Amino acid sequence: MIGPVPGVAVALGALLVLAAYYRFRADSPPTSYADGGIVTPKIGLTTTEKPSGLLRWLTTVDHKDIGLLYILFGTAAALWGATDGMMMRTELLVADTTVWNVETYNAVFTTHGLTMLFFFVTPVFTGIANYMLPLLLDADDLSFPRINAIAFWLLPPSLLMVRGGLITDVVGTVVGLLPLEIAALTALEPVAMGWTMYTPLSVEMTNPQIDVTLLGLHLSGIATTMAAINFIVTIFTERPDDLGWDELDIFSWNMLVTSGIILLAFPLLGSTIILLLLDRNFGTAFFAIEGGGPMLWQHLFWFFGHPEVYILVLPAFGLISFMLPKFCGRRLFGFRFIVYSTIAIGVMSFGVWAHHMFATGMDPRLRASFMAVSLAIAIPSAIKEFNWIATMWNGRLRLTAPLICVIGAMSTFVVGGITGVFLAAVPVDLVLHDTHYVVGHFHLIVVGIIPLAMFAASYYWFPILTGRMYNRRLARVQATLLVVGAFVTFVPLLVLGYLGMPRRYGVYPAEFVPLNQVASIGAFILGVSLVLWLVNMIQSARVGTIVDDADVWNLKETDQFTREWQWFEKRLAERRSERPDPDEEP
Repeated sequence: MIGPVPGVAVALGALLVLAAYYRFRADSPPTSYADGGIVTPKIGLTTTEKPSGLLRWLTTVDHKDIGLLYILFGTAAALWGATDGMMMRTELLVADTTVWNVETYNAVFTTHGLTMLFFFVTPVFTGIANYMLPLLLDADDLSFPRINAIAFWLLPPSLLMVRGGLITDVVGTVVGLLPLEIAALTALEPVAMGWTMYTPLSVEMTNPQIDVTLLGLHLSGIATTMAAINFIVTIFTERPDDLGWDELDIFSWNMLVTSGIILLAFPLLGSTIILLLLDRNFGTAFFAIEGGGPMLWQHLFWFFGHPEVYILVLPAFGLISFMLPKFCGRRLFGFRFIVYSTIAIGVMSFGVWAHHMFATGMDPRLRASFMAVSLAIAIPSAIKEFNWIATMWNGRLRLTAPLICVIGAMSTFVVGGITGVFLAAVPVDLVLHDTHYVVGHFHLIVVGIIPLAMFAASYYWFPILTGRMYNRRLARVQATLLVVGAFVTFVPLLVLGYLGMPRRYGVYPAEFVPLNQVASIGAFILGVSLVLWLVNMIQSARVGTIVDDADVWNLKETDQFTREWQWFEKRLAERRSERPDPDEEP
């Protein structure tokens, strides 16, 4: 019978393995690359060479490398969060809890929301900006490369802390088959408080994993704020003299406004989480009835939460505005008005938070003021949509995969945006609040325009990222499936909301089964689309056609061969110059 294994022994064993690995690496010969470069295993403060292998990715401060790390991390988090979503849609195929139990449904509901909002969307857009912003600004790197690396490496432990309850639950189940002590693992149960973490539930639940989750969210907020500061300083200080504000590209403008919102919103979330931790562990009364009450939590959370929606969607707007003209053969219509609308959204986003609280019994005069601002913020969003349509008008459209994604994003934004206008009206919201109508509206944005903009960017810049070209036919099929899947999944939820089906429940009346089954079929279509994208990206990065001409999208014809493609053209020219001449005698 084997006794409990001490944690010190496990830690010492892990350290010995790491020491043996690095000892082996130190004795290995220098690594040569196809481009002629030589990388030595020694790292010094004065060398400009990158180490090879795993050590390169663990120590890099190159904005391109860190951008790829962000994108890979966000993609992994998206797959994990999407698995939660598939589990929920599988449960909702039937009216009763016949697939999972209620506790599992509540847990995956919580982790799905936290994972997708904090660890999927923002990291992926941060990764795209990491890679592309310096190229678009003609800068060598971001202003603070080491802070940039630190900001990324705070995210993986944050994700593990937030999802730790599920991890320890699975590991505990496996280890429980062995004669080992696992009490510490089984004590941390998956969190099931809902992604909004409303009090008093989040205060009174005794699961210690909630404290770990809150600390993980706080850590991710610090990382996001660090990245935002880096982007702001870079855009202000790293631009060349000939690149004025009137010539700054639209994606950089959107990232600048997004970073400004982050700078004001995320520190508040961190402070609010600290107050919740104090209530849970030290007997304070910030969110108790005798203190600020549960309403205080909602005000503080949504003062962050609604600007967070624009933190998620403004980079997508920027990508659409940036890529759409490239495939229409025209300049972006109303460039300055789109910039002004972006700034207006950033400012107004901090004046609409309480429309999430219309049903709480708040003062009617406050409800009226928040309703007015919530309706008004639809105006700058509509400006973008109409300017995009005007950009397409009489354009020479090329139905490539990026353009299909962009048009699909514009379409989902129309439905998702208009349904949001309805929810901004107090009388309508009082009827539809906490129904599946809200879920349909929100997900037409976060599973419509945002992923479609990401996929469009992945196709548009794939040659720069990999030096190869993807399977274009498969990409068009994947993009079409994603648009169809988004509408099939979330439009039925709007109807379910009108019929009165409440959200957040895994059990529901039987009359809602048919529409829920349609929505679940749509979710499976989304899953197939995601798998097709993964296969295309991985296979094309491995064996795709090598790109020799940087103008893969014929952008020079319309004078839209922007700075990042000019950088790519120079890089290809350098590689060609380094290749040996086949006619030269050895």
